[in-house]
Amino acid sequence: MVGVPEPHSGWTFITSHARVLAAIADNPNVRIRDIAAHCRLTERAVQRIISDLEQDGYLSHTRDGRTNTYRIEPDKVLRHPAEAGLSVASLLSLLVQDETDRGKALGPTMAHTL
Repeated sequence: MVGVPEPHSGWTFITSHARVLAAIADNPNVRIRDIAAHCRLTERAVQRIISDLEQDGYLSHTRDGRTNTYRIEPDKVLRHPAEAGLSVASLLSLLVQDETDRGKALGPTMAHTL
């Protein structure tokens, strides 16, 4: 069983909701336990976040036995007025990339600092 992740102090650029959504975008069949470990959250926090996302229509799931398969609504618009008009797909295009793509996007100078 995965233990409780170390707490993080200070601010971050990306919210826990965005991290969970990106983990699901990366693998629609991902387990809550694995999302929690990847995002450094508790399983209970991940469950609450998934519930929030489902309640507001950003995410849905189907159950097949013990496996959940999540479906993200890519055209759903982000909630904050500062991001008016930006879709979930726009956000995820920045967050869900493999490491080689990240290095290319940052350019040769920044890629070496990662």
